[in-house]
Order: sequence, then structure tokens, then C-alpha cells
Amino acid sequence: MKRLPIAFQGERGAFSEEAARKLAGANSAVLPCIRFEDVFRSLREGRSGGAAVPIENTLAGSVHENYDHLVNFEFPIVGETSVRIVHNLIAPKGVAFSKIKRVFSHPVALNQCLDFFARNPQIERVPFYDTAGSVKMLMDEGLTDAGAIASAVAADIYGARILRRSIESDRQNFTRFFLLRTPEYARRNPVRTPSSLQATAQWKTSLVFSTRNIPGALFRAISAFALRDLNLTKIESRPLRGKPWEYLFYLDFLGRADSPAAVNALNHLGEIADFLRVLGCYPKGA
Repeated sequence: MKRLPIAFQGERGAFSEEAARKLAGANSAVLPCIRFEDVFRSLREGRSGGAAVPIENTLAGSVHENYDHLVNFEFPIVGETSVRIVHNLIAPKGVAFSKIKRVFSHPVALNQCLDFFARNPQIERVPFYDTAGSVKMLMDEGLTDAGAIASAVAADIYGARILRRSIESDRQNFTRFFLLRTPEYARRNPVRTPSSLQATAQWKTSLVFSTRNIPGALFRAISAFALRDLNLTKIESRPLRGKPWEYLFYLDFLGRADSPAAVNALNHLGEIADFLRVLGCYPKGA
């Protein structure tokens, strides 16, 4: 039986494709999608067997749209990884750096290369929907006065040339990705690791909850984890649709969801939360 591809947002050569292969295997088939919602829908409709989605970047912060999709689509998180983001200035072969008048890329990528643009004020920044897609567009249209910012893999895929390597302003630029599967797949293929990796610190659990908008509600919710010495590694709030100025809270903590401490914490939280869902329990990424 043929394995379904792993979906990701962007064109071939996007950083999300690198994450998909790290999470699902180097030889995995992939399915490029234009929008994040298309990635989730491909999994719901059975056109993909998994999805690699970015959830946060060390410089740009959280990818809020994907936090919302995690609740709306209800696919479990089964893995995570981080990808080092290396931005390169890319152009069609034969186009010299001196000829570059404008550079296309995703707005986040452009903003992560501000020092490069400060050193080269003659170059215009032009937002595009995708990093790798900007390279594909350059090659498809045969532009001779433009470049793109994307991965080295994108340059290889589309037959372009790297003019300047690693032009990002901050080298500590990483994006964290989740691997999502269908609930049926996750039940049939539980995450297994060697016994040496079963320690609490080697696992993460992600969840989302809401509480009543009353004094001390969030403090009491978080104390459920503090009382059990569970280390929170991430907290994010998102507006609760239909209830102005109320929020969903997303938490990551170190540990397995089925450990005694986590079970007690989740039971405690469930008693005071209006809504609670575990989004996934998975081996902690590097």
C-alpha cells in the first residue's frame, strides 16, 4: 500500500519541506500546499498522511494561525523538530549581484534580513507568499533584475544560483515544527522510543484550555502544574471566538501526559477549566 505524502505550506524547497523530511523520514513523499488551511484540509480529506506545520520562530514568535487550526481541526501532535533558518540571496544563473534591483520573499524572511538591506539600500524589498515560491517565480518569469531570499535547497530545485549565503541578521534563527497525524493513525501507530528515552524530561505534552474570566482563574490553572513540579516550556493565548476579551490558553510542559504527576495536574485543571483538550504527547525535539 502506497504511503500518503506529508503536507506542508509552500513550494518545493521551503523550510517546511525540510521539516517534513526530518519528521517523517528523508525519503517521504511530500505535498506542497498554498495556505496553512490547505495543509490541514489535505489531512482531513485523506490527500495526505501527515502534516508538518510551523508553530513558532525564535525571532518572529508564534504562528498564530496554526494555533487556531490545532483547535479547529483536532489532529494530534505526534512529533516536533526545529529547523535552522538560513536565508540566501538567489537569482537566475547569469544575473550578477550588481543587477539586482528588487528581492522577493515571504515578509518574515525579508524582515529577518534587515541588516543586508541596510547595507544595500538600492535593493527594494518585495513581499511574496513563500520563500521557495519566490525562487520558482523568478525562474518561471525569467526576471533579470530581481532576486529571492530562500533556502539553498530551493536554488538547487529550480536551477538558480546563490549570490550571497546566510544573509539573515541573526544566526540564532530557528523555527519549531509539529508533525500532525489523523487520530486513527496515531492510535494505530503509537509513538515508541527506546527505554533510555522514557524519562520525563524527554517528552512534551501540549494542551489548550479556557477558564472563566474571574480574578485568579489563570493563576489557579497554572498552579496545577507548579504543584506537581511540571516545567512549562510555552504559554500562548488566543482570542476565544464568540466571547470578546476571553481567551484560549495553549501550554507545553515537559513530561508524558500519562505520568502520575501529569494525570493529577490535568485532572486538577479539568476541575477549574471550562474547556480542556490535550493536543498531543510526543518526544521532545532537539
